[in-house]
Amino acid sequence: MSLCLSDPAEVARRIVEHTGGRIVLGLPLGLGKAPHVANALFEMARADPAIHLTIFTALTLEPPPLGSELERRFLRPVFDRTMGGYPEFVYAAAQRAGDMPPNIEVNEFFFQAGSRLGNDDAQRSYISVNYTHAMRCLIDQGVNVIAQIVARRGERFSLSCNTDMTLDLLAARDAGNADFLLVGQVNDELPFMTGPADLPSDRFAMILDSAETRFALFGPPKQPISPAQHAIGLHVASLVPDGGSLQIGIGEIGDAVAHALIRRDREPGAFARTLAEITVGARPPVEASPFEQGLYAPTEMLVDGFLELLRAGILRREVDGAVLHGGFFIGPRSFYAALREMDEDTRARIHMREISWINALYGDEQAKRAGRVGARFVNSAMMVTLLGATVSDALEGGRVVSGVGGQYNFVAQALELEGARSIITLPATRVHDGELRSNIVWSYGHETIPRHLRDIVVTEYGVADLRGVSDEQVIRRLVAVADSRFQDELMETARDAGKLAPDWMPDDACRRNLPEELAASLSASQFPPYPFGTDFTPVEQRLLPALQHLAEIAHHPSGLAGLMAHGLTGAAPTEAEAEALERMGLAEPHGLRERSYRALVLAALRREDQSEGL
Repeated sequence: MSLCLSDPAEVARRIVEHTGGRIVLGLPLGLGKAPHVANALFEMARADPAIHLTIFTALTLEPPPLGSELERRFLRPVFDRTMGGYPEFVYAAAQRAGDMPPNIEVNEFFFQAGSRLGNDDAQRSYISVNYTHAMRCLIDQGVNVIAQIVARRGERFSLSCNTDMTLDLLAARDAGNADFLLVGQVNDELPFMTGPADLPSDRFAMILDSAETRFALFGPPKQPISPAQHAIGLHVASLVPDGGSLQIGIGEIGDAVAHALIRRDREPGAFARTLAEITVGARPPVEASPFEQGLYAPTEMLVDGFLELLRAGILRREVDGAVLHGGFFIGPRSFYAALREMDEDTRARIHMREISWINALYGDEQAKRAGRVGARFVNSAMMVTLLGATVSDALEGGRVVSGVGGQYNFVAQALELEGARSIITLPATRVHDGELRSNIVWSYGHETIPRHLRDIVVTEYGVADLRGVSDEQVIRRLVAVADSRFQDELMETARDAGKLAPDWMPDDACRRNLPEELAASLSASQFPPYPFGTDFTPVEQRLLPALQHLAEIAHHPSGLAGLMAHGLTGAAPTEAEAEALERMGLAEPHGLRERSYRALVLAALRREDQSEGL
């Protein structure tokens, strides 16, 4: 029977007493951290230099920093609704402020994307490791405390959102290869996940359970899916065989894949026609039929897109009594509610498991191979080189954007499983400091997945099958799915390197890889920005593209000046425009700055209306 306590300071005191003041604290990736336990230990160590605290974790969840005044006006109310009440981790605040005590060290192996780019302390203490190997680092460091949030049902506790490394660590402890206290913090908002996640109380040394330590779960709002992302989703959905296995991640592309799979199942004819309209060049055979056998998901992350596939009846092929085996989950607050309110029989078909079981084939390999037939492992990248290497986690100067996570594991699985494929997705372009850039590049000073592991790459313009073909064929296929505005430069560089024949040119259709051509094939009614709902209100949904446009042209003074002139001299606001200005606190501007903001927002709204033909 575990010791149940209501005071985080008492939990921290007992941990210090048990460890002798040298604490190696493991906090699960993402949502699973026990914030009140972590904060109490940090404050105790900050007050007593004799205590040495090392924190090993990943993906510390925080609202993104707010930049411009317009961004703050728009996002602060959104963050209050979706992330308000989630405790701040004092170690992260100290790290941001450059105020980390000398007796405390924080190591992360995965960052919230971009959140630590300007933080020298975080960059220096980052540990680069694959997800499945992170447990070994933690054991090597001498982990003696694991603290995570749990769901409670009587005298049993569910690891719920984070079975990932905790189950692996418990197995190591049982085998005598680790020795640590497992401390749980009860949170009633967590769904009670059964199966391997369901543990008896005697697995825990202490349980923190009180009304004062309850908190609202971190729930990032869904972002709109762009036409380019919808196109990527369509291409990916056409690669998934019926009766196969699927892994996808969080974010717009994952949602786009789920939406496209549902569209394929319900309207196969319309799916095939739209796919034909946006497909250029050579590609693997198209899968466009409805799902008779259904899919099974061996996925690192349980995302709400899988719940949509479950509701649609597509996620239904069972392996060991489950339609999905996952390692951890994060999502909007509606996602947690859906899991909590799901009927017991349906939720029992979702098994949260060890990350080693999900992300690797070793351990019961024969059964895993039998279950993971027709596997498609879908992961996102920042860039892909023209020779097929993937850039996903860091910049060429060495600064880490996020981390390797499990991407390498799934790429390796795809090459080791019969009939499996790794699918790397990325938009063909991005805007950086106001400049349009290609995400397909000749080379880059950092690589996450080397070129010898190249497989399938998908952009909004098509599918590039890179497995088992020559360097020149890889270049040709990637040029064919690159944005046409960058194809000539890419080909010239490849020719200068002796990797592309002087007289080769892509098909004429590939020379029209442009956003406006793509958007014409994807109607907003069939491919909406929020197919599965969003936390953004209707007026916020209208404001978001206008504000994104303002952010894109922020580095172009002439463009901003032109917009402002239109906003200052145009007609009076319509009722809908007035509502949007009211939401931004600009209905009655005070002073020159607010009048300028009002003009910019009004002009950007009208620009978006015109582009949509309203």
